[in-house]
Amino acid sequence: MKLDVIKLDGGKGGQIDLPDDIFGIEDIRADILQRVVTWQLAKRRAGTHKTKTRNEVARTGKKMYRQKGTGGARHGDRKAAQFVGGAKVFGPVVRSHEVSLPKKVRAMGLKHALSSKAKAGTLVVMDTFTLDSAKTAGLKASLAKIGLANALVIAGPEVDGNLKLAARNIPHFDVLPSAGLNVYDILRRDTLVLTRAAIDAISARFAEKEAA
Repeated sequence: MKLDVIKLDGGKGGQIDLPDDIFGIEDIRADILQRVVTWQLAKRRAGTHKTKTRNEVARTGKKMYRQKGTGGARHGDRKAAQFVGGAKVFGPVVRSHEVSLPKKVRAMGLKHALSSKAKAGTLVVMDTFTLDSAKTAGLKASLAKIGLANALVIAGPEVDGNLKLAARNIPHFDVLPSAGLNVYDILRRDTLVLTRAAIDAISARFAEKEAA
């Protein structure tokens, strides 16, 4: 498939031929996208949440009062969960939230995410994405000129330093290198912007996987 290439000033930069096996998938598998996003978000969870169980609470183990004859309920020590400062029953414990996902499914999910943007017409190809100065106002003006309000930019193997600084304070606008391309960030933004260098890096990335 072919797409027009634009420049940051809004001008045309020719056309580019995108590989159909990466950007031209017609039958988008929502279930695959869901599995990959779940896998990604699960990896972000630290799993360090923890509450104290009864044997970890630092309170006396002495029986509160005698078993019978008080007119009240029978109790043991003050570590029980019904007392203030007591333990937590069935509370969270330290554990891993990570789920396993085959590499082929991850690669398939990335292809389907890229194809979904191309199919929806929300894939933009730019010649290059570099700035002369790290000015947020100037970048905002350029984005407004080409109609980018909610976008993910994959700038290539390296992100321009001025672009990285200028984009930090712009809401709903993310900039990543080619190595950081992932399904979750693609789907959470309305528009995906790829540079020519990024497309070359993506094609090489999948070529290596297929060769392996």
